[in-house]
Amino acid sequence: MGAVTTTVVLAHAASTLVLVGIIWTVQWVHYPLMALVGPERFVAYERAHAPRMAAVVMLPWTVQGVTTAWLLVAPPRGTPGWLLVAAAVLAALPVLVTVVASVPAHGRLGTGFDATVHRRLVTTNWLRTGAWTAHGAVAVGIVVTAG
Repeated sequence: MGAVTTTVVLAHAASTLVLVGIIWTVQWVHYPLMALVGPERFVAYERAHAPRMAAVVMLPWTVQGVTTAWLLVAPPRGTPGWLLVAAAVLAALPVLVTVVASVPAHGRLGTGFDATVHRRLVTTNWLRTGAWTAHGAVAVGIVVTAG
């Protein structure tokens, strides 16, 4: 495997595994604790939380997207095509859930805590958590099979 391919494969795996850690922290820590902030401080909390989380995920999510596309265009020798397609699908799912469910929920929560919206945010975030976790396994599979 050439130096560029090795770099892309490792950057893909590293960025994906960072995102796995972040999403599990969000799912098990950040989102559940939102319910404990209290109504008098919630708007300030949410308005601070959303951009800070965006800043944390921006770099690894960008690297994951670019390297996933790169791997589809220039597949590493030895890596089964289905692994690369799985990586692409699993990379697209969190984007879709973020646009369709998470961003609107955060927008609504930015005006005040709403238990129904919060519950929907936590519930739909399991889709992102599952997709990124599965993508982590696929990324490791790509590292193992790339030759």
